[in-house]
Amino acid sequence: MLNSLEDTLNKTCLLGLSYFNVAGDQLKQTILAGTVIAVDKEIGITIQLLQHKEAKKSKANFILPTNLACWFNAPQGDFHTSTQGVKITNPDYLVTWDIYQTKEDQSAIKATKHSQDSEQQWWQWRPRTEPPKIG
Repeated sequence: MLNSLEDTLNKTCLLGLSYFNVAGDQLKQTILAGTVIAVDKEIGITIQLLQHKEAKKSKANFILPTNLACWFNAPQGDFHTSTQGVKITNPDYLVTWDIYQTKEDQSAIKATKHSQDSEQQWWQWRPRTEPPKIG
């Protein structure tokens, strides 16, 4: 059981992310995997993502909110991510988030004025607090 953000440091995790539009329709699901390399109450939990062995680019990081309610002990096994050729074996945790768009995507709307707001999307992260079902 995780008692603090520091308990996640150097732990491996499989991330299940579901994205939804403003109307609540699912846009996509993504599965990522990696190791927690940093924690900060303000910034979040930084995960260095696993990449395909032959990937030549530098390692990518992904930052999660600090809510630990959606971190569950993972069962033993091999898990494949959304990236072809990337899998994780026996991760420490399964982490699941629902991510909701809170503003319409303005890029599809033709605007006469060009503003910074029209180029941004706003997202609300909601932890899934029920253990994920595997299989």
